[in-house]
Amino acid sequence: MAAIMVGLRDGMVVTSSSGGKEKVGRGGGVYNSRRRIKQFIVGAKTRILFFISFLFLFFIICTRITTFMGWHPHYATSRGDGYTVLINTWKRNSLLKQAVGHYASCSGTDAIRVVWSEIDPPSHKLLVYLKNIVRSKSQTAHKPNFKFDLHEEDNLNNRFKPIEDLRTDAIFSVDDDVIVSCSTLDLAFSVWQTAPSTMVGFVPRMHWLDVEKDGVAYYKYGGWWSVWWMGTYSMVLSKAAFFHKKYLDLYSYEMPASVHEYVTRERNCEDIAMSLLVANVSGAPPIWVKGKIHEIGSAGISGLKGHSKKRNQCLNDFVSLYGAMPLISTNVKAVNAKHEWFW
Repeated sequence: MAAIMVGLRDGMVVTSSSGGKEKVGRGGGVYNSRRRIKQFIVGAKTRILFFISFLFLFFIICTRITTFMGWHPHYATSRGDGYTVLINTWKRNSLLKQAVGHYASCSGTDAIRVVWSEIDPPSHKLLVYLKNIVRSKSQTAHKPNFKFDLHEEDNLNNRFKPIEDLRTDAIFSVDDDVIVSCSTLDLAFSVWQTAPSTMVGFVPRMHWLDVEKDGVAYYKYGGWWSVWWMGTYSMVLSKAAFFHKKYLDLYSYEMPASVHEYVTRERNCEDIAMSLLVANVSGAPPIWVKGKIHEIGSAGISGLKGHSKKRNQCLNDFVSLYGAMPLISTNVKAVNAKHEWFW
């Protein structure tokens, strides 16, 4: 009989005859199963550890991405870092109360100034009510300063009159029927701090060359749907926008008097005039910040018949008065990366 050799191979019982054939027994089956389970557990732990490390690295990158890109956002942490909310109102006290109460609750609000252009001054009752609501709604130890800026004449140029005793460089110009959430407002403020010479806002508009005849260009004014369709804009409206306080002086004292007279006469387009002024001074496009704004009142003059035609005429008349087209188109949009997974 041929010799039989008995040995172990990987925990299995192996018998071999001189003929070279091997027989594998079942004696090591339990050991082998345990070994495979152990290998599976070790592999799973490794994969889980790798996944956790990846998530941690991804989080670090997301929190530091603005630094990597050279953008260093600032947030309102003291009186000098805040902004002044400049509210334009006209015989809508119920809307004014809502707006003042909301913006008083934003931590970056250093002051609230109300542009009042009615013949009769605000009542003492309204003044006391608004001051009380500012104190009660404010979430910070430093309570925003509240004041009416009274104007004897009903004139849209009033919304850009210089303001005394301002403590901030940043002005947030807003209509009394527009509400922007505090978090969205803080985002726009941080964007403005990186480009304080331009306008940063939430309502983009555009222009484009329509025809040119005999060396004279004619431009079209595009509303929201034009911006949405074309993916570009060249203005952000002052109904909800940040700009530097110096533009109040420039608008009132340096801009051509013919522009003031035009706005007074037509009772329209002061926002286009401001966009042209800022673009002319800065040589830069505005910045549109993505964020929801809530209009709490009824449609204003923008809902009137012939509004688009009037805006076209304003734009071209202003360009004629300026002697050039200072607006610069862009397709840049600032978004909060924490809330945007798909850009």
